[in-house]
Amino acid sequence: MHQHHACGCGKPRASHAAAKPLCQVRQARPLSLSIHAATPVTADTAGCCCDGNSSPGNEANTAEESDRRGSCHFSWQVSGMDCPGCARTIETAVRQISGITDARVLFSSEKLVVNADNDVQSAVEQAVKKAGFQLVTPSETPSASSRGQQNRILMLLALLVLASSVLSHFAPAWGDRLFVLTTLVGLVPVARGAWQRLRSGSPFTIETLMTLASAGALIIGAHAEAAMVLVLFQLGEQLESYAASRARSGVTSLMALRPESAIRLEQGKRSEVPLAALQPGDVIEVAAGSRLPVDGRLISPLASFDESALTGESLPVTRASGEEIMAGATSVDRLVTLEVVSKPGESAIDRILQLIEEAETHRAPVERFIDQFSRIYTPLVMLLSLLVMVVPPLLFAGDWQPWIYKGLTLLLIGCPCALVISVPAAITSGLAAAARQGALIKGGAALERLSSLRRMAFDKTGTLTLGKPQLTQILRFGPASESEMLVLSAAAEQGATHPLASAIVSAAQARNLVIPDAQDQQVQAGRGICAQVSGQQIQLLTPGHTPGLTPEQSAQIAQQEAEGETLVVLMRDGEALGALALRDQLRDDAVEALRALKKLGIESLMLTGDNPRAAATIARQLDIDYRASLLPADKVAAIRELSQQQPLAMVGDGINDAPAMKAATLGIAMGSGTDVALEAADAALTRNQLSNLAPMIALARRTRRIIRQNIGIALGLKAIFLVTTLLGLTGLWLAVLADSGATALVTANALRLLRRRA
Repeated sequence: MHQHHACGCGKPRASHAAAKPLCQVRQARPLSLSIHAATPVTADTAGCCCDGNSSPGNEANTAEESDRRGSCHFSWQVSGMDCPGCARTIETAVRQISGITDARVLFSSEKLVVNADNDVQSAVEQAVKKAGFQLVTPSETPSASSRGQQNRILMLLALLVLASSVLSHFAPAWGDRLFVLTTLVGLVPVARGAWQRLRSGSPFTIETLMTLASAGALIIGAHAEAAMVLVLFQLGEQLESYAASRARSGVTSLMALRPESAIRLEQGKRSEVPLAALQPGDVIEVAAGSRLPVDGRLISPLASFDESALTGESLPVTRASGEEIMAGATSVDRLVTLEVVSKPGESAIDRILQLIEEAETHRAPVERFIDQFSRIYTPLVMLLSLLVMVVPPLLFAGDWQPWIYKGLTLLLIGCPCALVISVPAAITSGLAAAARQGALIKGGAALERLSSLRRMAFDKTGTLTLGKPQLTQILRFGPASESEMLVLSAAAEQGATHPLASAIVSAAQARNLVIPDAQDQQVQAGRGICAQVSGQQIQLLTPGHTPGLTPEQSAQIAQQEAEGETLVVLMRDGEALGALALRDQLRDDAVEALRALKKLGIESLMLTGDNPRAAATIARQLDIDYRASLLPADKVAAIRELSQQQPLAMVGDGINDAPAMKAATLGIAMGSGTDVALEAADAALTRNQLSNLAPMIALARRTRRIIRQNIGIALGLKAIFLVTTLLGLTGLWLAVLADSGATALVTANALRLLRRRA
């Protein structure tokens, strides 16, 4: 219905003044997957949309044309981030640049996205470099070299500490001096990092805490512990780096599904081309066992595809010529030829990756709270550390050295890394796991609301049913023949997208009837449609909104409705000619899906604009409650009423469902739904199967449990070491080890979400 519109929002182009928040970026194309998100930004070309200039070789890249304010859009890959705290440091540094309107770091995909009023590429690169990080292009691999340098520093420090310990047994004085030298060697890069972040506007970082603690330990004579602290810090940095890369594994595994090149066929010749060179209409060839690089329409007669990586469907799916197949699917049994249907950067994989990236802008309330808490946590701990150092000696005649040592240990406890990464690591893993299972969830806030659901409302047609009703009977009220009635009905409905309209038109075409053109078509939401056909006023109305029906006609209609059929009454110039009876079928997985939801403690309810008798038939088969004969406004009112009682989700696929989805606690769209419904939804089922609902909710609840566990681990360990430090039971090196261990522990706990469950 909406392929004519570039952004996929479903509005006529003439009336589309500005894109809605969930609309496509300009020139985006609806896919068979039907999940809509902005096109991902790559970093291998450059340009500024403000002036239209392009400078090849630079590391930034514009993703789209300037918006109405003339803003430039840039994107880089970032190297060297270990936790969301690093991302925040980069954002702070970049936002200080004049002309920057917005700067965001997407930690899950290591991407910096900047909006500015002018070309700020060089300024951003300098600011990020000054903060101690690197901006790279996909072809570069400084991350690996950076990790190699960290490994060398760690190995050097470890060898020096070992040599210092051995030397201390034979020559204590020289061993102590070597410990001092080891500390200085390890302190230089840490202090440099602290200074860089301080200049960038981020004074309270782990580098600052480590610098103060190590320098303080040197001053009070704890040389061996100062050296050991730096060794453990470097080890912790390596663990955090590994943990961060594992946390991104759900996203990188999706990126790995996309080949870097494709075999294009031109005039019978094969040539290997990069993905950026493929355009809709190109013909490509995919060998057996290879993955589709883009979304394509099958040209070959018949082939089987493994789509499990994107849809979660475990068995290969057989596709016929003309069907569309998503990027990332694997051709199982043969060489296939396909027509490209997606533009560069707009394939199913690109859309999923972009949704996961955009999820970071829709953060869960608990994530926002932790982020705000961490901003004041470190300064408070530093203040507490200072008080511990000076108050007991000054007011209670305590010894300076032990209390300074305790204060320095508290500094290390002030590192918020484990706390900061505890929530986003779990949410990123949860979103990636959901994508693997065939469900796309738009952000941590939606994931959190999903975990709290206690009731679910369903649209009927296209959601609980297949949405492909068939004409079963034509009731005649007057002299008009069945063929004449069907021709008039099909003429009025031709071009409409409602499933009943499609069924009527298909029935007329199946009988090889000639369908005349109609004029002045007007859809009356929830009531029917009217049009001018051959100079006659034709109306197709629901029985409840049809005037002038006789008792006999109403009884005949009621009898058909009692059998579960949906009827529309055909009116010509105000006279009822008869009624068309149509029947829809339940989805194969509907009954089991609702049973699975019931086991999770979720009540189900059907909201439909269909007549009460047809709705009762479907509800009886599903064993759920229902409300029938609802207009779109009635659905919204019902959703608002029910949402006040307990958290509720609305599941639908049509334009009429979009307002109800927005009114609900959470909107869930079927993957085959209309563009408007998908944009209004907070989640979508890519497999278009209701059986995905229960696993999606179970995953959301697991994610919520793991978030709580992670927060408990991060804060609990810090509380324990706060007490043990004040009691003198733990020292500097153990505090560092505990902080690094907590970071690795919460990340590993979050990664459990990526494990496939049977």
